[in-house]
Amino acid sequence: MTESQDITTAAPQATGQGPRRVIVRGDTRYTLLGTAHVSAESADEVRELIRSGEFDAVAIELCASRHQSLVEPDALANQDLFQIFRQGKAGMVAASLALGAFQQRVAEQSGIEPGAEMRAALEETDGAGLPLLLIDREVGVTLKRIYANVPWWQRFGLFSGLLGSVVSRQEVSAADIERLKEGDVLESTFNEFAEQSESLYAPLIRERDRYMALSLEEQAPAHYRNVLVIIGAGHLKGMAEHLEGELPAAPRAERETLEHTPSRSKIWKLLPWAITLLVLTGFAVGFSKDTGLGWQLVGEWFLINGILSGLGAAIALGHPVTVIATFFAAPLTSLNPTIGAGFVAAGVELAMRKPKVRDFSTLRHDVASPKGWWKNRVSRTLLVFLLSTLGSAAGTWIAGLRIAGQLMG
Repeated sequence: MTESQDITTAAPQATGQGPRRVIVRGDTRYTLLGTAHVSAESADEVRELIRSGEFDAVAIELCASRHQSLVEPDALANQDLFQIFRQGKAGMVAASLALGAFQQRVAEQSGIEPGAEMRAALEETDGAGLPLLLIDREVGVTLKRIYANVPWWQRFGLFSGLLGSVVSRQEVSAADIERLKEGDVLESTFNEFAEQSESLYAPLIRERDRYMALSLEEQAPAHYRNVLVIIGAGHLKGMAEHLEGELPAAPRAERETLEHTPSRSKIWKLLPWAITLLVLTGFAVGFSKDTGLGWQLVGEWFLINGILSGLGAAIALGHPVTVIATFFAAPLTSLNPTIGAGFVAAGVELAMRKPKVRDFSTLRHDVASPKGWWKNRVSRTLLVFLLSTLGSAAGTWIAGLRIAGQLMG
């Protein structure tokens, strides 16, 4: 049997007290505390509740990677950058840094670091020796499900808007800060789109409400009787509804379905190979018509691909050797879908300008400003990868269409 008490309406609140819901499921009592992510009062309230000795476990709206970033802010320094590029994680790392830049700007303007209440929870549970339950879905999974859920023609605008907004030096608006009080940095960044798009709202908000309720039900009942659940106020209503309703006897199976990231369709997997086949066929047709035409097509392919990809590396202020290597590599990698121009460019940049300890130690501060992205060797290498990849992709389509036009003209 599930019992629920809404503290926000059941009793007057002290100034600064966040909304609460108390829900009893079987022998386990959940106290859901809705916090403001940019609020000293919320952090103080979290400390007070944990120190009360009333709870035998604390659950927080964090996933393992976000927890690690709080506990170990410089974790990127311990990773092999080359492996990050090889495993295709450069875009995700860049997005995480960009979100951190937005967070830094909010902290500078408000005087309060977003997520202060989560840091308070970590410190207090550690000091009290209480179990800490991480109940949120991995941020990388959420981003991938957002990407998969949004129609393809909206993706570029969505993520370019994300990156553009978080590296901007414009002052964070009061409305943005207000949104941060009820949601995390990810939600605040996408909020403008999510309010108008069900395809965005579902993976960003609704799925996470369900996921966190399932995660709680999976971890808590067998071990704990009184659990404090610290979540953004924007998740309070949705989570409470799930906990008050029916949950599966085995929550893990449903939770894992919410972690599934759809694989790329066969069409998208085959497209690079199809383009390579068409380009090579174009060369063959050109040579069969006229040797001069064939060499002209090959030359234009190399120049357009090389110039655009090399230009991307140059805009990122890559080392001169990186720019030259990218120019020569891009026309070849564009005909080999197993390796990208960005991977080659980033590899050469790392060889020519290996990041130093100082670059990792100042990374979070440097990416808070646009200039810092080009100044820091770590973030600059990410830019080299991303911009040379973008240049190579543009070059492939432009050169491919030009070849088709000349053959059919």
